[in-house]
Amino acid sequence: MSAWSNWSGSVSAQPATIATPKTLDDLAAIVSGARKVRVVGAGHSFMPLCETDGALISLSELEGDLTFNADKTRVWAPAGWSLAKLTERLWAEGASLINQGDVNPQSLAGAISTGTHGTGAMLGSLSTAARAFRLVMADGAIKTCSATENPELFQAQRLSLGMLGVAVQIEIDVLPAYHLEERVESHPLDAVEERWAELASSNRHVEFFVFPFGDQAILKTLNPAPSEGPLERMTDMDERAFRTLCDLCARFPFLTGVLQPRLVKPGIRQRRVGPAYQIFPSERTVRFEEMEYELPRAAGWAALRDVIAWIRKKRLPVTFPFEFRLTAADDIWLSPFHAGPCASISMHQYARMPWRDLFAEAEMIFRSHGGRPHWAKRHTLTASDIDALYPNAARFRAVRADADPEGKFLNAHLAALFGAEARRAAA
Repeated sequence: MSAWSNWSGSVSAQPATIATPKTLDDLAAIVSGARKVRVVGAGHSFMPLCETDGALISLSELEGDLTFNADKTRVWAPAGWSLAKLTERLWAEGASLINQGDVNPQSLAGAISTGTHGTGAMLGSLSTAARAFRLVMADGAIKTCSATENPELFQAQRLSLGMLGVAVQIEIDVLPAYHLEERVESHPLDAVEERWAELASSNRHVEFFVFPFGDQAILKTLNPAPSEGPLERMTDMDERAFRTLCDLCARFPFLTGVLQPRLVKPGIRQRRVGPAYQIFPSERTVRFEEMEYELPRAAGWAALRDVIAWIRKKRLPVTFPFEFRLTAADDIWLSPFHAGPCASISMHQYARMPWRDLFAEAEMIFRSHGGRPHWAKRHTLTASDIDALYPNAARFRAVRADADPEGKFLNAHLAALFGAEARRAAA
C-alpha cells in the first residue's frame, strides 16, 4: 500500500494503489477492476473525500485537450487539469473562466464536484458553469450527461462529491479573455459594514478579511479593466509577517490577541491590473485547516459578529482572519447556495494549532444562523442534517444508487451520508 495525505496534513489514507492513467482505456480498466475508487486532485479538501483503501486515481496525466464550440462560449475541458493549467490554456485561446477562487491548484473536476466558488453577488459557484459531463461509470462504460441527455444524472453530477463516476471531460461556459483591476485597502470593519450594500452592488467582486482580534479589515475588490501591460506582482499580499505571527502564536497562544491588531495597519492602499487568470489566484503558503459556511445573505453580518464576539470573550487563539464573500443562488441539488444568495464565511486555523474543538463550537453559531457548509471544508453534518438542509437529498441518493448500486465510489465518510443505510434512515 502507498501513503497519501491531503494538503493540510489532516487527512491521510493507505490506498491499495495510486494510479495515474494516461489513456481513457487505462482508466476504464482501473475503474472496472477496482473494488473501491476515489479520485484525487490537489488534495485541497479538508474533509476525507479522497480517503480510500481501494484505488486512488489522479487524472493529471490523462489524455485530452480543449474543444470549443463555434462561438467560443463553451469548451470541453479535461476534468483532471488543474485550474492553473486550464486557465492558462484558456487565456492562450482568448477565453477566461467566468469566476475563480483565490487559489488554483485544484482540478476542474474537484472544484466543480464540491461547489468551489469565488466571490461576486451575481456570480455562482464553478458548478453553475458546467453544461455537460463525460463519465467513466463503475463498470468502465463511458456515459455523457447534460440537461437533455441523461438529465437526472446531470443534475446530480453538477455537485456530486465524486460519487457517481469519474469525470473525464466537462463542458463549461467561458467568457472572452478579460483583465481585472484589483484594489486591496484597509478600512475599519464598522465602515465596511456600513458601506457593504453599496460595495456589493458596485463591484463585480468584493470580499474582505478580518482578524478576530483586529478592527481593521482588508477589503479587496476586482473589476474588469483595460490591460496595463504584463503583471509584475503575482500575489495580492506578502505572507512573511503573517507566517511569523502564526509561528509565534503556535508557541505562545496567549499572544494572539496582542499581536493581531498590529498586523493590519490603517491606510493600506494597493492596486494592480492583469489577466483575470493571474489576478484571481494568489499564493497561499501558510498551511491551515478550514471550515466554511454559506449563510442566507441577510444573516451574514450577524453570524460574523457573533463568531468574533465568541472568540474575543473566550480569548481563543484563532490566528487566521475570517474571509467574507458573496455568492449567487443556484438550483443545484446538493449546493449550499440552493436556497438563495449567500454570504460565505471562511474560518481558518494554522495547521500547527488545535482546530477541531474550535470549529465544532463555531459551527453551532453558523448553523444557528441558517448556514450550510462547503462540502470540502470541515463540517460535522449527519445524514439527517443533510435531509433537513437539502430538499433534493433523497433525489440525489436515488440517482447515486442507480449509477453505482454497489457503492464503488463511496468511502466510509460518504457512505454514512449518502449510502444505503443513510437512504434507509432518511426514508
